[in-house]
Amino acid sequence: MYKIPFLDLPPLRSAAGTVHLPGSKSISNRVLLLAGLSEGQTLVHDLLDSDDTAVMLAALKALGCELEQTAGGPLKVTGIGAKLRQPKAQLFLGNAGTAMRPLTAALALLAATQGGEFELSGVPRMHERPIGDLVDALRELGCEIDCLGQEGYPPLRLSGPSALKLNEPVRVRGDVSSQFLTALLLALPLVARDEIQIEVVGELISKPYVQITLELLARFGITVSNDNWQRFTIPAGSRYRSPGEVHVEGDASSASYFVAVGAIAGLDAPVRIEGVGSASVQGDVRFVEAAQAMGAQVQMGPNWLEVRRGAWPLKALDLDCNHIPDAAMTLAVMALYADGPTTLRNIASWRVKETDRIAAMACELRKLGAEVEEGPDWLRVHPLDGWQAATIHTYDDHRVAMCFSLAAFNGLRVDAAVPVRILEPHCVAKTFPDYFETLFDVVSARVDDIPVITIDGPTASGKGTLADVVAHELGYWVLDSGALYRATGLAAHRLGVDLDDAAAVAEVASRLDLHFAKGRITLGNEDITDALREEATGLMASQVAAHAPVRAALNQLQLDFRRLPGLVADGRDMGSAVFPSAALKVFLTASAATRAERRHKQLISKGKSASIAGLRADLEARDARDRGRSASPLKAAADARPLDNSAQTIEESRDLVLAWWAERRPFQTQR
Repeated sequence: MYKIPFLDLPPLRSAAGTVHLPGSKSISNRVLLLAGLSEGQTLVHDLLDSDDTAVMLAALKALGCELEQTAGGPLKVTGIGAKLRQPKAQLFLGNAGTAMRPLTAALALLAATQGGEFELSGVPRMHERPIGDLVDALRELGCEIDCLGQEGYPPLRLSGPSALKLNEPVRVRGDVSSQFLTALLLALPLVARDEIQIEVVGELISKPYVQITLELLARFGITVSNDNWQRFTIPAGSRYRSPGEVHVEGDASSASYFVAVGAIAGLDAPVRIEGVGSASVQGDVRFVEAAQAMGAQVQMGPNWLEVRRGAWPLKALDLDCNHIPDAAMTLAVMALYADGPTTLRNIASWRVKETDRIAAMACELRKLGAEVEEGPDWLRVHPLDGWQAATIHTYDDHRVAMCFSLAAFNGLRVDAAVPVRILEPHCVAKTFPDYFETLFDVVSARVDDIPVITIDGPTASGKGTLADVVAHELGYWVLDSGALYRATGLAAHRLGVDLDDAAAVAEVASRLDLHFAKGRITLGNEDITDALREEATGLMASQVAAHAPVRAALNQLQLDFRRLPGLVADGRDMGSAVFPSAALKVFLTASAATRAERRHKQLISKGKSASIAGLRADLEARDARDRGRSASPLKAAADARPLDNSAQTIEESRDLVLAWWAERRPFQTQR
């Protein structure tokens, strides 16, 4: 996950490959609550690992549920059997409506019947999301609920005991959020000694999400009758019974982004999505119908989808989106690639989600240059031909971030392609923590569109450290070219190859089985990270780097590091020879005395003895050798920015490079 202030997406050109979806958020939190209220143990397979499930798990643990994550397997939940084990608790539920609403209902009823006091709170946005209709329904039953801030909104205090009135139907509005009805359906079996009826006031929105609730209740032993979505009856004597095991299917809402990717950019091969299909219980799987109406070619199996481009441009829609409220957001960005205006209707529920999604989508689409119209429960988006590089504010809303990643395909619509900046990309942790990594695995860009920053300089100038911190801030890959030469020298030495034999060393370089992962470097199956840091290995690297055939052998390997979303490459000739078209080139220097002192401190910290004078002499000798070699001598590229960091901290150098980089990006007016 990219835990950085922003992530820049270069223009994307095509897509193909396979996506394995994370577990459904809607199913995951419903299953967790039902397992937590049941007797006995439930093994939950393929549970979504996200912010929303994390707060539900923390709440269940605070209430006395036992949770055990088996190694590489399912989560074992030992439920409380509908009996309170902790009569008091303060629960922080983030911005998870799928945790706040059901837990409010369940704990209000448990407190009323068994006594207790519970406070439920969340992030500031959660305290702006209405819960008054659910609170009103529970108060009518006799539950004691105090709104600790604004009436009708969290945070809440739930108290008891109190007498419940269950002889009359429970009435709840259905036209604001289906989660209010879902909360009552999940919780009322706790007190259903006799039959309990729920009446829906007004038209029920998001019926597919209620259907998920009904199907999961049935899995846990409670069969609720449904009278035309207006009256629901919970049978007398209802009791949660663990089914033993539950498998969570992939998230259909998350699938919508990759359905869109296939529809827009699946040119030569399809995008395959595994985890949902024709057998899905989630209503958002019907998003494929909307994608097909826009021209996508879709094949479907019980647990998979394959999507590729059909019509181009996409076909405009006028659609009632009540059945796919979350996935419909994806259509708003797909509309930019359509042949006419697309209108999304019956989406009033967007206004009470993680943010006011109608307003948010309209605002951010306009930043791209689109013409957008909005109403209380509708949005109209016109196709876009004059794209602008835009900084997308995500409002801490995972779906906004994921939707607008689709704007990076603008180069398929217009010749003058532009990048897209996504602010706070880590907000996708709510439902799909690895969304952007998954996206980059199935999309491609022109090599020249993938940005590169080069940081060259002499030995011990700190270029590796600077490259690491700059890349971390931008979410870019790092190429430590010195590691390639050190690995080549080390491998050749171990094989008994004469390091002065250019052809023989080049042959070793061409066959390097070298891998970089999680800060470690492996050669074959051996971790050589520490060995590469030895002084002797550094001397071997300088020796083999002087050979033109070695540099040629390693050149393609270095070029292959240029991948999405971008690269920071450090070395001695990254800007002058390997990436001459890099958007920003930095030549890092420091005096030999400063570099010797830094190296001395490093060695002393590792318990190794060394003299500053000796280190300085070695560094000056290596500088002379690197400057004098015939193959790619050490020198600054003509257009490199010089940076002497002798008197700078690494943070100061990082900030300066990032400022130079910002000058070269097209986002200044919207930062």
